[in-house]
Amino acid sequence: MKSEPFVIERTYNAPVEKVWKAITDKNDMKQWYFDIASFKPEVGFEFQFEGNDGKRTFLHLCKVTEVIVNKKLTYSWRYDGFPGNSFVTFELFAEADKTRLRLTHAGLDTFPSDDPSFGKDSFAKGWTELIGSLLKGHVEQATVAK
Repeated sequence: MKSEPFVIERTYNAPVEKVWKAITDKNDMKQWYFDIASFKPEVGFEFQFEGNDGKRTFLHLCKVTEVIVNKKLTYSWRYDGFPGNSFVTFELFAEADKTRLRLTHAGLDTFPSDDPSFGKDSFAKGWTELIGSLLKGHVEQATVAK
C-alpha cells in the first residue's frame, strides 16, 4: 500500500531569497538543519549527513534532483545500509513580504515498515521541529547590523 507523502506548510516573516539561502547554503543549513560538509543547489550534486533518532545514528545519502532558484528544491533521501528511497521537496511561495514554504517528503513507505525510526510519526515530529521551529527562528531572527 502506497502511503501519502508527509506535507507541512509554514509561512515565515522573511523574503523568499532569505528562505532560499537558508535551505541551500551549507553555513545557513548548519544553523537550523544538519551540519552538511558541502552542498550546492545543482542537479546531480550528492551530499550526506548524519542524523540521530536518540537511539541510533543514521547516515543520510542524498542527491539533488530538481532546482528552480528561489522556488523549488528536491533531493533524494535514503539511508546507508537500509532499503528505501524517498524525496524531499521544498517549495517557496512569495506572499507580499513573507514566504510560504511547503515541504513534501514522499516515498516514506519505501523504508522498513517494522522499524519505528522510519515511521511517518518520526518524520512528522522531525520535520515539524525543523520547519515549524528551527527554520522559522533562523529566517525571522533580526539581522545584526555590522
